[in-house]
Amino acid sequence: MMYRYGYPYMGGFGFGFEWIFMLIFWALIIWAVFAVVRAMSGKSSHWHMQGGEDEALKILKERYAKGEIDKEEFEQKKTDLTKN
Repeated sequence: MMYRYGYPYMGGFGFGFEWIFMLIFWALIIWAVFAVVRAMSGKSSHWHMQGGEDEALKILKERYAKGEIDKEEFEQKKTDLTKN
């Protein structure tokens, strides 16, 4: 067993649970980085959903224009998308 400063040295981990605190610390750091990147990219969940509705309506209009769906199906899906 190695001794450092008169106490047993266990390679930095000791007898306690320091590794848990280190794991929590790094998890918080990684979470903070992702939160900042997400905030800077403008893709928060609320705004992303509004953009998603517009995109879905655009796709629906394209499908109708291409003749993939008929007018009845278009109107039904449009009603479903705009219902809030």
